[in-house]
Amino acid sequence: QVQLVESGGGLVQPGGSLRLSCAASGSIFSIHTMGWFRQAPGKQRDLVATITSGDTTNYADSVKGRFTISRDNAKNTIDLRMMRLEPEDTAVYFCNALIKMSQLHAVDNYWGQGTQVTVSS
Repeated sequence: QVQLVESGGGLVQPGGSLRLSCAASGSIFSIHTMGWFRQAPGKQRDLVATITSGDTTNYADSVKGRFTISRDNAKNTIDLRMMRLEPEDTAVYFCNALIKMSQLHAVDNYWGQGTQVTVSS
């Protein structure tokens, strides 16, 4: 069993900052790419940022220069630092990870339960 637990969402004014965290726990043999996705009401779930086990990062164009993803492989955690937040960033943010539970398992795709980020004055 593997769990991804997010924390750090909330309400922030435009131009403000927030930091999201995600911790993976359970039966974990190895973790490959981890990342954040977001879903606004009535819209599809979109990629925000990803980071590989070797710390290679990828960002959606809409967040480049404002968001930073980081990873602690020893703790199985990732953070998303969000700056200069805009109302368009309002969404439920989901943590995602590609995890292998054992040497015999295939890599599976896991999601957290989501955390709400609301940018509003």
